[in-house]
Amino acid sequence: MAAMTLVEDICPVPDIVRTDMDAAVESARAAVGLPVGARVVAAMSGGVDSTVVAALLHKAGYDVVGVTLQLYDHGATLKKKGACCAGQDIHDARLAAEMIGIPHYVLDYESRFKDAVIDQFADSYLKGQTPVPCIRCNQTVKFRDLLDVARDLRAEAMATGHYVRRAAVGNRSQMRKAIDHSRDQSYFLFATTQDQLNYLRFPLADLEKPQVRGVAAELGLKIAAKPDSQDICFVPSGDYRTLIDRLRPQGREAGEIVHMDGRVLGKHAGITDYTIGQRRGLNVAVGEPLFVTKLEPETRRVIVGPREALLTASLTLEETNWLGDEATIVEAAQAGIPVLARVRSTRQPSPARLAMIDGDIRIVFDDGEEGVAPGQACALYDPVDTERVLGGGFIRDTTAVVA
Repeated sequence: MAAMTLVEDICPVPDIVRTDMDAAVESARAAVGLPVGARVVAAMSGGVDSTVVAALLHKAGYDVVGVTLQLYDHGATLKKKGACCAGQDIHDARLAAEMIGIPHYVLDYESRFKDAVIDQFADSYLKGQTPVPCIRCNQTVKFRDLLDVARDLRAEAMATGHYVRRAAVGNRSQMRKAIDHSRDQSYFLFATTQDQLNYLRFPLADLEKPQVRGVAAELGLKIAAKPDSQDICFVPSGDYRTLIDRLRPQGREAGEIVHMDGRVLGKHAGITDYTIGQRRGLNVAVGEPLFVTKLEPETRRVIVGPREALLTASLTLEETNWLGDEATIVEAAQAGIPVLARVRSTRQPSPARLAMIDGDIRIVFDDGEEGVAPGQACALYDPVDTERVLGGGFIRDTTAVVA
């Protein structure tokens, strides 16, 4: 097809794989599970994944309406490759919708995004936490506010370009990992409620990223070779501390760097410069590698210690969401059910159990876990059916193996 040659000539991308278009369309139709002609809102960020979702659903015979959210519009992001939901990406989404032949709307959500995501991001660092803004965005703006828009448009479902699987089981829906585990985004979607999951569709669940780019190229979409968006889309420079300093300058109050044995080792210029597990940039030397083990925003102290002090025995969950078979996560915790707990998107889930301790929902690890920080998310998976997401929560506090 001429469009394939054009895309490859302009911007060669080695991970484009030619894909059976009929199979891709049928896979999308199966993921939607609605009669042909049903109205489906496609959330279009301007990237490859969401654009391919809109195109596949249109080819599958659905009444597709594209919706793009303008979440911010910092001047530096307008021409920044890898940004999303601003300038160039909105333009790309509009052009793609026109080429596909579907109606397209751009909604100004800057104020909501600032309140729900950016301000919360800055506040978390001020509290000594390590936030995950992508989860907050999915939890609030995208899977709450945008779903309301989709329903207002009388759509029977909303489809996104996330790599995750939805499976209907009786009158409930399960969330499951995508077939491409290297792209799986279930960790970032643990907060999706059962009601939201019943309404959402994920047409890319059975495709790998090179296949998705192949579909885009086959359809002649100009975004086939477009780079993926960066993790923190509203920090185009990658310097999130500058943003925090501007929004929460009180984080720039000096304090002490203290060894966990009580020794004062030095001074720091602001607690927002540090995260749990950090080793570089401490500017203290005691003859052994030191890591940030705890942050005390009230006293402005940064606590450091040896690596073994980072090993976590248990953690407390807050703002929990449950997709398991038990009615609530409280019932699951009271029953002490085993789970696989994933504390970072880059880590494999670890064996653990849910527990109710002193009125708190806790995760107790079988063998301890590293890389655990308050503010991060903990996604829970079924230890028997390891593809299934059971829910999760945000990490409020932790208990170390080595006190």
